[in-house]
Amino acid sequence: MLLTGNIISGQFDEVMNEFSIQRVKHFTTESTIKESQLKSLYDYLKKHEGDMGGQIITLYDQLPIRLNQEEISLFISDLEEVQLMYRQ
Repeated sequence: MLLTGNIISGQFDEVMNEFSIQRVKHFTTESTIKESQLKSLYDYLKKHEGDMGGQIITLYDQLPIRLNQEEISLFISDLEEVQLMYRQ
């Protein structure tokens, strides 16, 4: 199942029950995350949603990407859509 969100896009694999992130903002990537990893990321961003300075995430543990407050909220919305895809 394909997701094209505001900040991320990717493909959900129903058989493996994992999401492959293919784009973050305008950067192309290929990162597969399991439900527990997505939940950790979601919880972290929710906790820091109001931070005035935003947040910085990294791709490949070396490419920093700045997210402002609005982008954090959009990212959270995207993650909420992905959470609905995981089978319970």
